[in-house]
Amino acid sequence: MNNKKKVPMRKCVATGEMKPKKELVRIVRSKEGEVSIDLTGKKSGRGAYLSKDKEAILLAKKKNTLSNHLDVTINDSIYDELLELIEKEN
Repeated sequence: MNNKKKVPMRKCVATGEMKPKKELVRIVRSKEGEVSIDLTGKKSGRGAYLSKDKEAILLAKKKNTLSNHLDVTINDSIYDELLELIEKEN
């Protein structure tokens, strides 16, 4: 028997690349319209995935990709928080 675990793949909304879920960060819009960063990947609500690299985040900010996917305006504080998160990991 072959017991290899299937790696869940997700698409980065900024770059369009398919990557393993663990290499991406999830941004969630709740039913109330609040946008937050979901590090667990389990929060309920509409989610969008971004690559954990500075270029992808800046690209998403420039092209307004996240707000298009989540149908809500994204504050700059969310992008700043994402950039800080990446700085800590590297």
